[in-house]
Formats: sequence, structure tokens, C-alpha cells
Amino acid sequence: YITVLKQTEFAVDVCDVSAEEEEDVISVLRDRSHIDETLRLAMEEKAGDYAAALERLRKIYHTSIKPMEQAYKYNELRQHEISDGEITSKPMVLFLGPWSVGKSSMINYLLGLHDHPYQLYTGAEPTTSEFTVIMHGEKIRSVEGIVMAADSSRSFSPLEKFGQNFLEKLIGIEMPHKLLERVTFVDTPGIIENRKQQERGYPFNDVCQWFIDRADLIFVVFDPTKLDVGLELEMLFRQLKGRESQIRIILNKADNLATQDLMRVYGALFWSLAPLINVTEPPRVYVSSFWPYDYAPDTSRELFKREEISLLEDLNQVIENRMENKIAFIRQHGIRVRIHGLLVDRYVQTFKEKMSFFSDPELVFQEIVDDPDKFYIFKSILAKTNVSKFDLPNRDAYRDFFGINPIANFKPLSAQCSYIGGCLLDKIEKAITTELPALLSSINSGKQPGLSSCEATGCGEKPKNRYRKN
Repeated sequence: YITVLKQTEFAVDVCDVSAEEEEDVISVLRDRSHIDETLRLAMEEKAGDYAAALERLRKIYHTSIKPMEQAYKYNELRQHEISDGEITSKPMVLFLGPWSVGKSSMINYLLGLHDHPYQLYTGAEPTTSEFTVIMHGEKIRSVEGIVMAADSSRSFSPLEKFGQNFLEKLIGIEMPHKLLERVTFVDTPGIIENRKQQERGYPFNDVCQWFIDRADLIFVVFDPTKLDVGLELEMLFRQLKGRESQIRIILNKADNLATQDLMRVYGALFWSLAPLINVTEPPRVYVSSFWPYDYAPDTSRELFKREEISLLEDLNQVIENRMENKIAFIRQHGIRVRIHGLLVDRYVQTFKEKMSFFSDPELVFQEIVDDPDKFYIFKSILAKTNVSKFDLPNRDAYRDFFGINPIANFKPLSAQCSYIGGCLLDKIEKAITTELPALLSSINSGKQPGLSSCEATGCGEKPKNRYRKN
């Protein structure tokens, strides 16, 4: 599967060949009509409904979830602050895997960038050294990493925390494309097992974790010649724990092998990955060759075509469900913020109960932080608030959290109320139990999301002017 030779063979100037030779060149390229059909790129979306739902979701987050998030410094516990850019961002598809397995070629194929000036460079050697974000834009242009991080309207501004060396390895490509109107692709540097982390000049695993946490679909690409698992790939799969539902394994360049050899390679891939993916149901594995040229002769063409269509349907499902997934993500985030607020409130109450006139505040609180079970901190939350024990954070995390944020900086939840704004706890509980489920229901039923709440009309009743005489 020699990418460079084949690309050189067919990258001929059209002006230098006859009409018959040009037809032969075009005939070798694979038909791409099934991509547009499967992804429904010809269909027009109701942009107004989607924008209204996003605006409603953004308003719920800012009015009901973010106030508690800020009051109890939740972002310092989990290091995940949600920006407007992240709420309004398109679904992200992340490509991971060893070097030269066809990640960039696959993106070029899906977007039809063959022989395009802005196609991602591919080759038999390690070619991608940057994190490349391919996104929609009004015109074709490249965007430097420092510009992407400085633009608060994008969802990439938090990447600035990884340092300027990383931003030099981050690049964006904008282009007008129907698929990019619905999804964003991220191409990553290939994993090279004999390279140490410090040689990259930036925290590669931390950057990968940032993209993994925000990806809606994760393609881990292999080819038949690179099935060995080293330390860097093992670390990558450790970072993917808990995201198994988003992972899709791709055995690329499959038309290089005879059917019998392909079966052996497929088994070897599962054998290599089995210790790394410890789940009952393994991730879906797609077997095909994702590039623009026709399949090699005497190979399982029909199988590869069906596998490709199956992967495209998987991608389309993520695109179709992007609004539902975003609402579910914000609701999950709200549940975690609520639990964090309840725990901090319980720490504050326990501290006040144990303090006396002669007590040393530092010693009292240190005793509470070192052994929260002694004071029923976590058990009291489970007993009173209908919180799942599986959603509770790690107890040790609060030792570090209060080491940075003194307990005296926080007020109890009972004091976090105002006459105009209401109580923080009431607002976040209303968002979790009522507002976000109602928004999700309006999306599924096809109703206008902007009219799903009772804020504007009082649930269908005509607003009344209390100061007007009848």
C-alpha cells in the first residue's frame, strides 16, 4: 500500500495527457456518490430550529448551571470549563493511531480533497507532526494555532494552557464543504513508539486527552503492518477508558491482503487490543481501504464497500444526534456541578458545627478533609438528595481542592439565594429535572425549541398587565 508511488503515478498534469489517457486516470478513482447519499449531504437542514435550540441550551447553562459552577469553583476540581464556543461547536471526529496508517488519506477521501491544493499531505513516512483541525469556513484558508486559541468564539481557546510550543503544532484549515457544515475533523500526529514524550516539546498525552474528552466519535486507525502495541499506544488506550461507546477501530489498507491473510490480521488486531479494551462488548471494527483509488483486484470489494457504508452510517448517526448529545452532555455536566455544590455545602456545614471558641480552624478542617467518612460527608449527600453513589467524586480530590481553596471562601447553599435571582440549588435542579428534558423532548417531537418554556407566555396564557384597569 505504497501511497507515495500511487499518488505520483496519478498526479499527472492534465494538460500533458491525451483525452484517452485522462479517461484512464479518472476511471481508476473510486466512485464517491455513496458518501453524499449516506451522509445525506444534499438535504437542507432547518438551521433556524437548530440555532433556536442552541440558544435555549446556552441560556439554560448560563442562568442555571454556571452560577453554581462559579460559586463553588467547579472548574478547579475537574479542569473542564464549558465555553459558549463548546456549546455551539459542531460534533468532533478525532482520528488517532500509529504513523502512516492512512488517517490523513481517510480525511482527504471523505472530503473529496484528492488533488486539491489543501489536501492533507500523506506519505509512507511519518508526515503529520501537527494537530490539524479541518472545519467549515466561507473560503479556503489556513488558521494558525495562536489565532485559534485567541479566538474566544471558537471552542479551542482552552488549548492555550498547553503552551506556545503546542500552539505552533496546531493548525486549522477552513473550507466551504457540506460535510464540514455538520462536523469537524481532527487529524493527530501518528504514534511513534520509539519517541519519548519530551521530544515532542509539549505534553502530547494531555493534549490528546483534551480532544478525547470533547470528541463525539473517535476513529483509531491501524493498518496490517502496524499492529504492535507499545507504551505510547498503551497510554492512549488508557486515556480512552470510559469512552468506549465513542471508539471505532478501523483496519485500513485491507485490500493489500488476500482474504486468508486478512482474517489472520483481523484476529491479530483483536489479540493485540484485548488487554487494552477491557469491556464486555468490544468496539466496532471496520475493515476497508479508505482512500480515493479503486480497490486492488481479486479482493473482497463488496465487503469493503459495505464496511465503508456502515462506517458512514455510524458517522451520520452522530451528526443527526448532535443536538441530543449536546443537551445530554450539558445535563451530565449540571449533575456533576450540583453534586459538587452539595458536597462543598456539607463540608462548610460540618466545619461550622465542629468549630468552637477555642478550636484551631486549620486543625478542625484538616481532620474533616482527612477522614470525611467519619463525619458522614458523602453518606449524607446520598441519603438526602437522591444522588447515585457512582456519580460521587473521589474523596482525595477534595483534599487537593481545599488545599487551593480555603473553606472560608465558600458560603453554604442556604446563603446562595437572592430575592430576584432565586436560589442556586433550586435553579440547577430545575434545569436538570425540567428544563433540559423539556428541551430534549421538543427536539425529538419537532416543536420549536424557543417556545418550549413558559417564560414568555405563561404556558399558553395571554400575558396580563397588572397595572392596567379593565
